[in-house]
Amino acid sequence: MSGGSEVDRLIELMAKLPGLGPVSARRAVLTLIRKKALLLGPLASAMAEVEATVRECAICGNITTHQFCDICRNPKRDQSLLCVLESVADLWAMERGAYFKGRYFVLGGVLSALDGVTPESLRVPQLVEQVVDGDITEVILALNATIDGQTTAHYIADQLSGRQVELTSLAQGVPVGGELNYLDDGTIAAALKARKAF
Repeated sequence: MSGGSEVDRLIELMAKLPGLGPVSARRAVLTLIRKKALLLGPLASAMAEVEATVRECAICGNITTHQFCDICRNPKRDQSLLCVLESVADLWAMERGAYFKGRYFVLGGVLSALDGVTPESLRVPQLVEQVVDGDITEVILALNATIDGQTTAHYIADQLSGRQVELTSLAQGVPVGGELNYLDDGTIAAALKARKAF
């Protein structure tokens, strides 16, 4: 590259972000430099502030700048519903829809023998503790429909067996507006298994 070692380092760091390769990172850095006062300074300041204050919510695992996130502090949320998710990105996706009014619990991953992710690596003990100590009546296992996601869901179900709590999962199958011709075999099979009365 040719922008000097500091600029090259910034490009290398930006290229590590999801969705940005070396070319996109170079374009982004050039835009930041061209608009230094408007973008680069405020971005650097915001990043420094987030770096100094960001933490994991002590209850659900969401990202926050306080001990508890806004969702966990909201008294209007249904305390009896707990939605278990793999990641903070999944939590944010659920919140975008603004449909779910309960609480969340972020596991921090899913079980994966290939990647060395064991039950001890995840936040399953904290989940069980919340279910035992709280007024939770339903746990929604909203994990991805992958082998690892389903293995994790079954493991959690085993850990919560015998508790007075209903275990549910998200419906799987054909998305709204989806065309059968474009769906994979697994999605079609899941849709057939989860069929309901018309």
